[in-house]
Order: sequence, then C-alpha cells, then structure tokens
Amino acid sequence: MANSVGSYLFNAVRGGAVGASEALPGISGGTVALIVGLYDKLIGGAGHMVSGIKRYVTDVPRGRGKERAQEQFRQVDWSVLVPALVGMVIFLVLAALLLAPLVDAYTQYAYALFFGLVLACLWIPYAGAGRPWKAGHYVVALVFATAAFLLTGLPGANLPTHPVVVFLAAAVAVCALVLPGLSGSFILLTLGLYEPTINAVGDFDIAYLGIFALGMLTGLSLFVKLLQFLLENFHHMTLVVLTGLMAGSLRALWPWQTESREFLTPTDVPVTVAFMVVGFAIVTAAIVWERRKRTQAEALRVSTGV
Repeated sequence: MANSVGSYLFNAVRGGAVGASEALPGISGGTVALIVGLYDKLIGGAGHMVSGIKRYVTDVPRGRGKERAQEQFRQVDWSVLVPALVGMVIFLVLAALLLAPLVDAYTQYAYALFFGLVLACLWIPYAGAGRPWKAGHYVVALVFATAAFLLTGLPGANLPTHPVVVFLAAAVAVCALVLPGLSGSFILLTLGLYEPTINAVGDFDIAYLGIFALGMLTGLSLFVKLLQFLLENFHHMTLVVLTGLMAGSLRALWPWQTESREFLTPTDVPVTVAFMVVGFAIVTAAIVWERRKRTQAEALRVSTGV
C-alpha cells in the first residue's frame, strides 16, 4: 500500500511540474512532460480517453453497447494519468499565483535556467526517434525550427476578452501543452490574453475560467488524436519535427530580450550563463539516470529470463 501511495504522489508531482510550466510564458508543458517521463503516457492516455468518449456517445444511443468505449478506457494507465492530472491542475493554479510573479521579478535568470533545461532536452526527441537521422531529416527539422523561431519572435497583440476569443485562444494554447517546444502561456501572451487569464485565476472568475476550460477541452480532444496518430504511424518523422520545434522555440527563452521580443546587449553574463549551465545539468543528470535505470532493468530481465 505504501508503494502504491508513493507512486501516486510521484506521478502527481510529475504532473505538477508540467502544470506549473504552463503558467510561465516560454516554458513548454510538453517539454517538461518529456523531461519527467510523462509525455507518452499523457498523449496515449488522452487519445484513448477521447476515443472512448466518442464511442460511448455514438454507440450507446444506437444500442451497440459500451464494449468499444470500455476497451478504449482500459488502455488508459489511470494510475499514472489521474494523479498526474490532479497535480497538474493544483500546481498550475499555485504557479499562476506564486511562481509567475517571481519569474517576472527575475526574468533574465529564470529564462536562462529554462533555456538550459530545454537545450539539454533536445536530446530526448532526437535520440528517441529510434533511427539514425539522414540529411533530409535535418532539413525538415531546420524548417520547423525556423517556423518556431519566427513564431516566438512575433510582437504581442491585444485581443479583447470576448467569450469567443477566449474559447478559441484556449483551444489553440492547449495544443502547446502536447507539443514540446511551444508554450501555451507564451501563445496567450502573444495574443494579449495572458494577464487576463492569470487575473481570472487569482479572482476565481468562474465565467471566464469556464469558457477557457471548454476551449481547452475542445482543442485538446481534436489535437491529441492527431498527435497520437502521428506518433503511432510516423514516429520517426514526428520526433524530427518536434526536435525542430523545440530548437526554434529556444528563441522565446533567450534571457536578453525585451517584452516586445527585441534582442538586448547581454548583461550580467557570468551569472546568467551559470543559470543556463545549471538548467542544462539538471536535464542531463535526469537523462543519464533514466538511461542507467533502463539498462539495469534490461539486465535484470536478461538475467532472470523474463
């Protein structure tokens, strides 16, 4: 029982890390999900949940029963997904109230730390592609890196907080949750809806948050199935594209830039670079630890013949 509770808490903390990242402009929840080892579980679980709900809605009214829907739900690793989602929501709210102001106060150092984290994290989709990269793969990655670089360099807009606008913005922003490299908060910031959304969380504006949540559910249900399909059928090329997106999105985390995305002359370089190195070292240590754990598990399976 103790191990089970510990596992739930561990998954809640991992989900919390993803949720907290989504409250910070420039930090991709998908990237953090890769770092903490939740990415495949989240995409696969969300995809099966969407399919299960869809089949339940279409099959039951037609008298076909619940079997196909239940089969999809059984493929979800609920012991990971549920605590991760709970942790995600809790830490998202806490980060919006507590962490975001701290990042605003020390933006240069915070972005330097995250820059190092994401830079090291590029190795995960690059190595996870499963096959050696060819020249064409590098070209594709470069194209998507350029697109992400240009997107994250766009100046911010100032859209109205009309319910339709909020709904559509949430639907687009949540796609960044499952795309490593792109930040949902950064998209909201670009659209001019980041501060209204943070204020709505702080003020518990139920109307705004309800519309925002509906937009998130709509966008997630549509996009996650597409990404699940691509990962299952075009795994190598999908990871090539994700690697490019992550590389190009580093532009959003460059510590020396203004709020309007204009580059600045580097200042306080030693301390800022030190934060980059710390971020890089954290992810590198996590990757090495994960690889060592997998190697030990494989050696154990071979020795026991399982």
